[in-house]
Amino acid sequence: MDFIDELKQFALRVENLREKITTEEATKNSLILPFFQMLGYDIFDPSEVVPEFTADVGIKKGEKVDYAIFQNGTPIILVEAKWCGEKLDKHGSQLFRYFGTTKAKFGILTNGIIYQFFTDLEEPNKMDEKPFMELNLLDIKEALVPEVKKFHKSALNVEYVFNTASELKYTSLIRTLLSKQRQDPDESFVTYILGEIYEGKRTKATVDKFKEIVKKSYNQFLNEIVNDRLKAAMGDSEKVEQEPQEAVTTVQKDQELKNKIETTQEELEYYYAVKSVLNPAVNSSRIFFRDTESYFGILLDDNKLKWICRLGLNAQQKYLYIPDENKHPIRIQISDVNDIYNYQTQLIESVKRYLS
Repeated sequence: MDFIDELKQFALRVENLREKITTEEATKNSLILPFFQMLGYDIFDPSEVVPEFTADVGIKKGEKVDYAIFQNGTPIILVEAKWCGEKLDKHGSQLFRYFGTTKAKFGILTNGIIYQFFTDLEEPNKMDEKPFMELNLLDIKEALVPEVKKFHKSALNVEYVFNTASELKYTSLIRTLLSKQRQDPDESFVTYILGEIYEGKRTKATVDKFKEIVKKSYNQFLNEIVNDRLKAAMGDSEKVEQEPQEAVTTVQKDQELKNKIETTQEELEYYYAVKSVLNPAVNSSRIFFRDTESYFGILLDDNKLKWICRLGLNAQQKYLYIPDENKHPIRIQISDVNDIYNYQTQLIESVKRYLS
């Protein structure tokens, strides 16, 4: 069974049980521990999942966090559990105190239904106030499933997850902000828009007047994007009639080729891993990918002449191709995404050829 199917099946269990659970202890036993068991952890092994883990806080000795998950003898995830009927907002400060006293890199605050994932992106060894990811088992966003899967015991790479957490966090915050502005644009957002398009004086009356216009324009813009994509998928028959037959044939062939190419979640995981290992040498915003029928390419500045590496992931054997000084590909057999970290030096050397 695929992980997404396991997660959805588990979500049904949560939906069926939540109304029957009246205590925090029952939440732990019925919802939270089974969740981590689904992620591959042996909840009955005290060297792997430690309940009531002692996390001394300043002069307060003997403070305990509900669970600590260990990897190679070191705590890597702290879990603070609450009753499934409680909201999580008021409990963040408690996990915040625990986080700074251990070597754990991640904190999870959960009521068995919602799982908030924290780390220290803003300041080392100090847990961020906002989570970089939030999973709601009663409203699973499929785009988050691969991110949750990264916390599976068999796949967890602390450095890799941490390096991708920043992009995940800010992508989520930006989407939330844009969604809010689409529904009810605030004064600062409207003022910014007016600053770009309106030459008159931006009084409060002007801002109030344009608020509905901005909202309407924003939604029309989004609708046009959706419509354009639908037209591209279905084909614009009027345009086809106007173009020469030869040009139409070329467009059709290009579209057929694009339809054959599907960027998989596995390919994206490798892409983020490469971005992570290249971070010391180049800004991640300059790293792009291009998916082709024969390979998955990773480029500098979206320039096909500046290829950093290529990946062959379609066959049973997986290969990483890194160019030599003459841009001839050197083939390296790999087993999974974690192997990318073994070739950080070679990948950095590859990108530096284009930076010099």
